[in-house]
Amino acid sequence: QRSQNYQAGFGRLQVIFYFRKIMKVLMLSTDENIFIDGSGSQERMKEYGGLVKELHIVIKSHNPSFNSQKLGNVFVYPASGYIKVLKIGAKIIARFSNTSIFQFLITSQDPFELGLIGYLLKKKFSLPLQLQIHTDFLSPYFGKESNRNKFRVILGKLLLKKADGIRVVSERIKNSLIVSGYASKTITVLPIVYDIDRFNKAAVDIDLHKKYPNHDFIILMASRLTQEKNIGLAIAAMVEITRVHPKALLLIVGSGPEESELKLLTTNYSLQANIVFEPWADDLSSYYKTADLFLLTSNYEGYGRTVVEATAADLPVIMTDVGVAIGSVVPVGDKKTLVERLASLIENSPEREKTLRDQQKVINFYVSKEDYLNRIKQSWFQCL
Repeated sequence: QRSQNYQAGFGRLQVIFYFRKIMKVLMLSTDENIFIDGSGSQERMKEYGGLVKELHIVIKSHNPSFNSQKLGNVFVYPASGYIKVLKIGAKIIARFSNTSIFQFLITSQDPFELGLIGYLLKKKFSLPLQLQIHTDFLSPYFGKESNRNKFRVILGKLLLKKADGIRVVSERIKNSLIVSGYASKTITVLPIVYDIDRFNKAAVDIDLHKKYPNHDFIILMASRLTQEKNIGLAIAAMVEITRVHPKALLLIVGSGPEESELKLLTTNYSLQANIVFEPWADDLSSYYKTADLFLLTSNYEGYGRTVVEATAADLPVIMTDVGVAIGSVVPVGDKKTLVERLASLIENSPEREKTLRDQQKVINFYVSKEDYLNRIKQSWFQCL
């Protein structure tokens, strides 16, 4: 028995050594920020690279200025389309095709088009595949948004059955998968949030009340300006809020395909004095710390990282019932309840303080950077 225990222990040590020293990961992504020096995405990929021998990242991008990069043991490749992603991925794996079948793990940022490419590579090279889910594609609002999303729902459900591991960013998505019949799969819940204390400790470089001195209450939104974020709901709510609180300001920080339409909507409502658009900024610490309220009105979210960051910076949150759902939660698309909740928190400082205390209880369990990276490594290891 002692000999068997020794052999088992030695075997585990061999696996750990193998994983750290020989394991190679092929990641399929659409995150163009990985190409940008100093970006949070690039720094995170470097940290992921420290978990394995090599990390190869193929990024679907039509930006001709992006070139292949080597960041230590992290290799980044631009691909102009999905077919190019497939070809580059196959070429990378083929270099090592004569070695162990576990020489590579494939991890895909989504279970849709990239997930399909990951599955094709899995089948061709007999490799393990992890599918990541960063948005709640099982939400009824996701499929209703477009025919493309309806197709993605079908594709995602099919591919998840073929995956060797699944990583999701919230308990909400995990529970949706379990209800949908994926309880037998290894599902890791791991949002992209760590070291949140930095938002609380950050210095204030920009004071929004000094920047916008004509306003006595500042509501902050920060997101991509896309259809699923439903920022039009927030703009419509401001029509009623400004009747009672004419100096309230809705500050929308972000960019995206809906920007022109949202600005036109603001003009149509004659709210130019109460709604301001600013371009996206990577560091929103000062905005979180000097705004009065954070607002998220999405139809669906995988997680909602900005509400956790806002909470860490002591900013109360109103949000729709999506993703992590913290703070003062209102039903999706419900303008009447949203207006009532906004008015209540604008007028009632003790209620804002209570909302913030409740939020802080929720985020107290978030892990350190070291724990986060260990859990990433574990999620990869469970696919083998």
